[in-house]
Amino acid sequence: MTDRDLIDALQGADAVEFGEFELSHGGTSDYYVDKYRFETDPHCLSTITAAFAERIDEGKLAGVALGAVPLVAATSVETDTPYVIVRKERKEYGTGNRIEGDLVEGESVVVLEDIATTGKSALSAVRALREAGATVERVLVVVDREEGARETLAEADVDLAPLVTASALLAEQ
Repeated sequence: MTDRDLIDALQGADAVEFGEFELSHGGTSDYYVDKYRFETDPHCLSTITAAFAERIDEGKLAGVALGAVPLVAATSVETDTPYVIVRKERKEYGTGNRIEGDLVEGESVVVLEDIATTGKSALSAVRALREAGATVERVLVVVDREEGARETLAEADVDLAPLVTASALLAEQ
């Protein structure tokens, strides 16, 4: 799988838009990568899944709710690897879980994420998994916006591994 394959799939799904956009961390940007476009386009989703599958070599998968759930589910099926879902916060009803699915203490987990900007969402998931007893050393992300996520995760001894960077994606627009 090449960067060109991923960029073509993202462009084919019309996942990159230009204008003025507010981002989840409160900042603004002149471009937006729409995860719902690339996650709901079957060709793009299968391209991303294949790229993630090439990079999965150990442990269980984890997806950050809500955005990474389609990614982790599709990658789980592609690799025959079990997964868990990490909620942003503990739910207030039912079981009250923050982590959904079967997680065994000491288990190695790779976190899948859609887009990394500051890295705070991925770091929150890593911390929740570690608190539950998992070993987490790597976050795989579809697009790294290159706005501090790598550094944020590195401070927690976690490697950020993007399928494509924003600079590579935008260079092809």
